Amino acid sequence: MAGIYIHIPFCKQACHYCDFHFSTGLKRQPEMVDAISQEIILRKEEQSPEINTIYFGGGTPSLLTKEQITSILETIHANYEVSLNAEITLEANPDDLSLEKIKELAATHINRLSIGVQSFFEEDLQLMNRAHNQAEALSSIQNAKKNFDNISMDLIYGIPKMSEARWRENLETALSLEVPHISSYALTVEPKTALKKMIDKGKVAPVDDALAKAHFDILQRVMSKAGFVNYEFSNYGKPGYFSKNNTAYWMGESYLGIGPSAHSYHQGVRSWNVANNIKYIKAIQDKKLPLEQEKLSVNDMYNEYIMTRLRTMWGINLEEVEILFGSKYLSYLENELPAFVQKGLLKEENKKYTITQKGKFLSDGIAADLFYIT
Repeated sequence: MAGIYIHIPFCKQACHYCDFHFSTGLKRQPEMVDAISQEIILRKEEQSPEINTIYFGGGTPSLLTKEQITSILETIHANYEVSLNAEITLEANPDDLSLEKIKELAATHINRLSIGVQSFFEEDLQLMNRAHNQAEALSSIQNAKKNFDNISMDLIYGIPKMSEARWRENLETALSLEVPHISSYALTVEPKTALKKMIDKGKVAPVDDALAKAHFDILQRVMSKAGFVNYEFSNYGKPGYFSKNNTAYWMGESYLGIGPSAHSYHQGVRSWNVANNIKYIKAIQDKKLPLEQEKLSVNDMYNEYIMTRLRTMWGINLEEVEILFGSKYLSYLENELPAFVQKGLLKEENKKYTITQKGKFLSDGIAADLFYIT
């Protein structure tokens, strides 16, 4: 098994763009930590016990205390074989990362921090309703570097009224902090979010796809010049600092999702926990797994392979396609792929097809065109 994902469903406040499962009421945090530990135990026989990555996501995992993080990690170590060089990541918000907090995290098994900066400009942070300010965005990275080598930073582009000049300045500030990994995502407007309501009411300008494309092009040029490898559409790492956790997802490896709303995947079976804190805690206390599952068809797995691999530097491997899915899917791709090569959207080398610079911003659409529709 590639790894374990732990979903911590608590936040101090709701970001306007977020549609992940979380609660701003923190009183059930101790119960939730106990339930998460119990789910780890209940599911220990489900998959291969070897763990290469552990990832605390959310929500805001940096709200956990040192003792709570240690308790969860000790439960994992007691029930699974964890690799000696396992990547153990914790997502953190800048406002939580005082120097004291960072020292506490460094005293646990956490060896990688993913810090949700999003922007270094107050106007952007206020529009998104982030809990931190510009000063905290800077100090969190500076303090983290005193105790952690493996640090990732999140940035968002395509924010309404963010000029190209401001986006360049965001990137320059990020690069000046000398972290080895940056994840950068286009702002998306999800249904039922505060951002969607504000746009509908005319309080915030709509997201401009052309602006997002311009920001993406700047991102590609700046990060490449700085020596970062764009190993997945939204992820840029210095050699040796690619996210092992995320890479395992894109390569179709198995993972176990723990906590409310968390998803798992193993050998063509996907499962997901109930997205309700109270129902989740009660079910676990009753020693029941509050999850649903589905068996993916070969066609589903093929389509997911195309979607995920086209986003990566590893691309589509025709020999692998034949082994995993059979000659029917190989023949289909051999017939469809040349047209995208001719358009300059894909390139081919030794039966491996990867996205070109021209095709990167169109990768989802290209993948959809290559799906096998029954």
